[in-house]
Amino acid sequence: MSELVAELENHTARYVEAVNAGDFETVEKFYTADAVAVWEPGKPLSGDERRKYQREFLQAGPRMAAKPRQVFVTGETALMIVDWTIDIPGADGTTEHLAGVGVDVLTRGEDGVWRYAIDDPFGQAS
Repeated sequence: MSELVAELENHTARYVEAVNAGDFETVEKFYTADAVAVWEPGKPLSGDERRKYQREFLQAGPRMAAKPRQVFVTGETALMIVDWTIDIPGADGTTEHLAGVGVDVLTRGEDGVWRYAIDDPFGQAS
């Protein structure tokens, strides 16, 4: 399964692999313990709420594609602007297509691995 990587340039590709595999345990390793995620605009989640939403989302079998547009690094903090798409299969055989420009803040841990501190797929102002 996808492994975490210390190289920031490989972070998004590995994250996408874990999401597409529906691997909650690996996806969770991409986040800091106190990470905030905004998977619905204006509704930030953290802690158990974030993990519960993430687990349920992955069970729906989403297919994701993502490509970093810009990456800025200062010390142990990175800002990533990411173009992404997600297709979510519906119970009725239809597919919901989502797309956006995410704004993500990552921190590098003592182990050298980059993790999301803030994950906002809907970060681009509309």
